[in-house]
Amino acid sequence: MNLINTLKNSGVGKLVALRVEEFKSNRRKASAEIFKELCFCILTANFSAEKAIKIQMEINDGFLSLSEADLTEKLKALGHRHPNSRAKYIVEARKMIPEIEKVLNSSMDEKALREWLVKNIKGLGYKEASHFLRNIGFMNVSIVDFHIINLLLRYGLIEKKPKNMTKRRYIEIEKKLIELSKTVGLSLGELDLYLWFIETGKILK
Repeated sequence: MNLINTLKNSGVGKLVALRVEEFKSNRRKASAEIFKELCFCILTANFSAEKAIKIQMEINDGFLSLSEADLTEKLKALGHRHPNSRAKYIVEARKMIPEIEKVLNSSMDEKALREWLVKNIKGLGYKEASHFLRNIGFMNVSIVDFHIINLLLRYGLIEKKPKNMTKRRYIEIEKKLIELSKTVGLSLGELDLYLWFIETGKILK
């Protein structure tokens, strides 16, 4: 995709580089801050990333202390589509903070970390687990959301939109993104930011 190479040498490329440095610096933050990023990724499932960012900023330390009932009410008031289930997932994940910290500091590679997160943290699928890892500086997993799928379809990199995002289908699409990342000389985490910009005109997180 020539467009990506053009963007790499533009102001967009500078913004991407800044965002990547931000992600890597997140990795060095305290476990409480990393947990709040996990909460953000739980909120993004079947929901707008932009709206989830606003909710994350509003609740902030509340992710660490609010009861499930209070968190549910807060999410509802802030307009989240699934306040009950997301509050439940976050409160359950809160109990896992020491274990999450231990695993993130282990020698597991990124794919193994993702498998652990999907298996052990309710509310995280492959997309959400990949999103969390990328946002704390692990740059070799793909965030396969509908924006990325639509773009890959448009450029003929996949043949059809998957009806259900199974693990097998996710990995198949990720392999396509790995090929593309090698072609344009980017990590998967960087590539996602460029693809998101191409599809939405925005660089979020």
